[in-house]
Amino acid sequence: MNDQPVAATDSGPRRGKGRPHRAPRKDPVRVLAFDALRAVDERDAYANLVLPALLREAREKGGFDARDAALATELVYGTLRGRGTYDAIIAACVDRPLREVDPPVLDVLSLGAHQLLGTRIPTHAAVSATVELARVVLGDGRSRFVNAVLRRISRNDLDAWLAEVAPPFEDDPEEHLSVVHSHPRWVVSALWDSLGGPRGGIEDLLTADNERPEVTLVARPGRTDAGALLDSLGEERALPGRWSPYAVRLTEGGEPGAVPAVRDGEAGVQDEGSQLVALALAKAPVEGRDALWLDACAGPGGK
Repeated sequence: MNDQPVAATDSGPRRGKGRPHRAPRKDPVRVLAFDALRAVDERDAYANLVLPALLREAREKGGFDARDAALATELVYGTLRGRGTYDAIIAACVDRPLREVDPPVLDVLSLGAHQLLGTRIPTHAAVSATVELARVVLGDGRSRFVNAVLRRISRNDLDAWLAEVAPPFEDDPEEHLSVVHSHPRWVVSALWDSLGGPRGGIEDLLTADNERPEVTLVARPGRTDAGALLDSLGEERALPGRWSPYAVRLTEGGEPGAVPAVRDGEAGVQDEGSQLVALALAKAPVEGRDALWLDACAGPGGK
């Protein structure tokens, strides 16, 4: 490519004379996604804990519907899943190491890269919405830098960028897989060592690990059952679980906490694997008179 990387400066050129000043338009969905990414970066927060709280707060303020929640969820989780790949692409578009680009700027660029390369949002909309976000959270000067970088990213699709930024598999297989599948190199190495076998097996595993997970609810015994939970959600929003008799799978993204049964404590968010573990333990034979069980699992996600 003949284009030169964009200079990674913290302030862009000054506004030209005569250009009318326009206040930036605040997009609550993208601002929320940015806030979630900043919490992950600054506080090592868990996205699956930060995001529901932000969505709940936005819903309570009003004007934030299920479609907004679904888009915000996709922007946050999609950006985090693809961050390793997006970092490599962004690095090819600036003139200095990414560690010298301010983290808030990098978060906005990553959000924009995901919209351009990982969603069906039209290119012009992805660029303009992200630049507008940059104006709100970073200021006019940095928004011009964001605009320049995103326009460079938009000139290629994801496959073309991967062909440019990922080293050939024959030269460095682990780094190639790391960039293409957005996994840290040490994770690729550890998984490949554990799995063994040819290239196809590890690629299938890394691809599967990046699949968008379904949101699965558990109908809490004694409070409701899967049939009642399905009826309350409707056929367009939910499907029965595949393995657990207590499971209901949501067909739409968004905020599970907004589901009335979840809000009222009749259901919770739990994948089917965890449900089956609890079901198996509950049916295990017990010697003696012990009748109570203590759930002493670590969390979050530490079981």
